[in-house]
Amino acid sequence: MLQPKRTKFRREQKNRMKGNSGRGSFGLKNLENCWLTAHQIEAARQAISRRMNREGQIWIRVFPVKPFTAKPLDTRMGKGKGDPQGFVVAPITPGRILFEAEGVSLATAKEAMRLAANKLPVATKFVVRRDYVEE
Repeated sequence: MLQPKRTKFRREQKNRMKGNSGRGSFGLKNLENCWLTAHQIEAARQAISRRMNREGQIWIRVFPVKPFTAKPLDTRMGKGKGDPQGFVVAPITPGRILFEAEGVSLATAKEAMRLAANKLPVATKFVVRRDYVEE
Protein backbone atom coordinates (compact mmCIF):
# COMPACT_ATOMS: atom_id res chain seq x y z
CA MET A 1 0.00 0.00 0.00
CA LEU A 2 1.24 3.48 -0.81
CA GLN A 3 2.11 5.76 2.10
CA PRO A 4 4.89 8.23 2.91
CA LYS A 5 7.92 7.18 4.97
CA ARG A 6 7.85 10.28 7.20
CA THR A 7 5.75 13.38 7.68
CA LYS A 8 6.38 16.53 9.63
CA PHE A 9 3.04 16.36 11.46
CA ARG A 10 0.87 13.38 12.40
CA ARG A 11 -2.42 15.13 11.64
CA GLU A 12 -3.36 17.46 8.82
CA GLN A 13 -6.31 19.74 8.12
CA LYS A 14 -8.75 18.95 5.33
CA ASN A 15 -8.17 22.13 3.27
CA ARG A 16 -10.11 23.02 0.13
CA MET A 17 -9.49 21.91 -3.44
CA LYS A 18 -9.48 24.95 -5.70
CA GLY A 19 -8.19 25.71 -9.17
CA ASN A 20 -6.88 23.55 -11.95
CA SER A 21 -3.69 21.56 -12.08
CA GLY A 22 -1.47 22.26 -15.09
CA ARG A 23 0.44 19.03 -15.65
CA GLY A 24 1.51 16.70 -18.50
CA SER A 25 -0.26 15.92 -21.75
CA PHE A 26 -0.33 12.11 -22.11
CA GLY A 27 -2.19 9.46 -20.14
CA LEU A 28 -5.29 9.53 -17.94
CA LYS A 29 -6.37 13.07 -17.03
CA ASN A 30 -8.67 13.93 -14.13
CA LEU A 31 -11.66 16.24 -14.70
CA GLU A 32 -13.01 16.73 -11.14
CA ASN A 33 -11.92 17.57 -7.59
CA CYS A 34 -11.61 14.48 -5.41
CA TRP A 35 -9.67 12.52 -2.84
CA LEU A 36 -8.20 9.29 -4.20
CA THR A 37 -7.46 6.54 -1.71
CA ALA A 38 -4.41 4.31 -1.88
CA HIS A 39 -6.70 1.34 -2.62
CA GLN A 40 -8.22 3.09 -5.65
CA ILE A 41 -4.80 4.06 -7.01
CA GLU A 42 -3.53 0.48 -6.59
CA ALA A 43 -6.64 -1.03 -8.25
CA ALA A 44 -6.23 1.27 -11.27
CA ARG A 45 -2.50 0.46 -11.51
CA GLN A 46 -3.23 -3.28 -11.51
CA ALA A 47 -5.87 -2.87 -14.23
CA ILE A 48 -3.42 -0.96 -16.46
CA SER A 49 -0.60 -3.42 -15.83
CA ARG A 50 -2.73 -6.47 -16.64
CA ARG A 51 -4.18 -5.00 -19.83
CA MET A 52 -0.74 -3.97 -21.10
CA ASN A 53 0.51 -7.53 -20.44
CA ARG A 54 3.40 -6.02 -18.48
CA GLU A 55 4.82 -4.41 -21.62
CA GLY A 56 5.95 -0.80 -21.82
CA GLN A 57 6.19 1.48 -18.82
CA ILE A 58 3.62 2.91 -16.40
CA TRP A 59 4.08 6.03 -14.29
CA ILE A 60 1.83 6.84 -11.34
CA ARG A 61 1.69 10.62 -11.04
CA VAL A 62 -0.26 10.81 -7.75
CA PHE A 63 0.71 9.75 -4.25
CA PRO A 64 -1.37 9.59 -1.03
CA VAL A 65 0.21 12.12 1.34
CA LYS A 66 -2.77 13.26 3.42
CA PRO A 67 -3.29 11.43 6.72
CA PHE A 68 -6.83 10.29 7.46
CA THR A 69 -8.09 10.61 11.05
CA ALA A 70 -11.15 9.19 12.77
CA LYS A 71 -12.60 9.46 16.26
CA PRO A 72 -13.73 6.34 18.14
CA LEU A 73 -17.41 5.39 18.14
CA ASP A 74 -19.59 6.67 21.02
CA THR A 75 -17.37 9.73 21.52
CA ARG A 76 -19.06 13.01 22.36
CA MET A 77 -18.41 16.25 20.46
CA GLY A 78 -15.24 18.13 21.31
CA LYS A 79 -12.28 16.42 22.95
CA GLY A 80 -9.92 17.22 20.06
CA LYS A 81 -9.10 15.56 16.79
CA GLY A 82 -9.10 11.79 16.30
CA ASP A 83 -6.09 9.51 15.88
CA PRO A 84 -4.54 8.98 12.43
CA GLN A 85 -5.89 5.89 10.68
CA GLY A 86 -3.32 5.92 7.86
CA PHE A 87 -2.18 7.77 4.77
CA VAL A 88 -4.92 6.87 2.38
CA VAL A 89 -5.79 10.09 0.61
CA ALA A 90 -4.32 11.97 -2.36
CA PRO A 91 -6.06 15.33 -3.05
CA ILE A 92 -6.59 15.71 -6.82
CA THR A 93 -7.58 18.83 -8.79
CA PRO A 94 -8.93 18.97 -12.37
CA GLY A 95 -6.38 18.70 -15.16
CA ARG A 96 -4.03 16.45 -13.20
CA ILE A 97 -2.46 13.51 -15.05
CA LEU A 98 -3.06 10.44 -12.88
CA PHE A 99 -1.30 7.72 -14.90
CA GLU A 100 1.02 7.72 -17.90
CA ALA A 101 1.95 4.84 -20.19
CA GLU A 102 4.52 4.37 -22.93
CA GLY A 103 5.93 1.55 -25.03
CA VAL A 104 2.61 0.10 -26.22
CA SER A 105 0.28 0.80 -29.14
CA LEU A 106 -2.30 3.58 -28.97
CA ALA A 107 -5.20 1.10 -28.92
CA THR A 108 -3.69 -0.91 -26.06
CA ALA A 109 -2.96 2.22 -24.01
CA LYS A 110 -6.48 3.57 -24.62
CA GLU A 111 -8.10 0.29 -23.49
CA ALA A 112 -5.83 0.06 -20.42
CA MET A 113 -6.68 3.62 -19.37
CA ARG A 114 -10.39 2.91 -19.89
CA LEU A 115 -10.18 -0.06 -17.52
CA ALA A 116 -8.30 2.07 -14.97
CA ALA A 117 -10.89 4.86 -15.24
CA ASN A 118 -13.60 2.35 -14.27
CA LYS A 119 -11.79 1.77 -10.97
CA LEU A 120 -11.69 5.49 -10.08
CA PRO A 121 -14.55 7.52 -8.52
CA VAL A 122 -14.06 10.56 -10.80
CA ALA A 123 -14.58 11.53 -14.42
CA THR A 124 -11.39 11.11 -16.45
CA LYS A 125 -10.25 11.64 -20.02
CA PHE A 126 -7.69 9.79 -22.16
CA VAL A 127 -5.13 12.24 -23.57
CA VAL A 128 -2.31 11.75 -26.06
CA ARG A 129 0.96 13.65 -26.16
CA ARG A 130 0.94 16.35 -28.86
CA ASP A 131 4.07 15.09 -30.59
CA TYR A 132 3.01 11.40 -30.55
CA VAL A 133 3.45 9.67 -33.92
CA GLU A 134 2.12 6.14 -34.36
CA GLU A 135 4.55 3.86 -36.19
